[in-house]
Amino acid sequence: MARLLSTAVRTALRALLVLPLALLLVTGFGTEALAAQWSSEQLTVPATADGTEVTFSEQEIKSGRKLFNNSCGECHAGGITKTNQNVGLDPETLALATPSRDNVAALVDYMKDPTSYDGEYSIADVHPSLRSSDVFVKMRDLDDDDLRLMAGYILVAPKVQGIQWGGGKIYF
Repeated sequence: MARLLSTAVRTALRALLVLPLALLLVTGFGTEALAAQWSSEQLTVPATADGTEVTFSEQEIKSGRKLFNNSCGECHAGGITKTNQNVGLDPETLALATPSRDNVAALVDYMKDPTSYDGEYSIADVHPSLRSSDVFVKMRDLDDDDLRLMAGYILVAPKVQGIQWGGGKIYF
């Protein structure tokens, strides 16, 4: 009797575990059909300091995210700065930098030749950039378009993720 009950319990547990997985597969969960559909408002960010805007495609943002995670994610996962938690990649912090880094052109410029937050001196010797690609090998294969895609991702991420982007560990 105990063995029969044990077999019945195992069968019931298997059904409980397999049924949700089967439903996910049948409904197409995880496929491109159910991928996030971002609005053009979320994908539109400042291109230059003069207010010109650019709208990225979802595919460009996904490419930018991959490039960012591979090249910058070690220190800037989730839009934070592990080496200086006071300076994140959130829009407010980027806007207060000197020069302001809250647009695509300014971020691309920074990734080519980074400066301190106050803009007073170069930090290319300690921060990955195209200028220091001899030291920071992850930057060697990046071109201007890659930098543009990463900048787009940095500026779109807070619109999609909200305060979690650059908010640090309290949001994760």
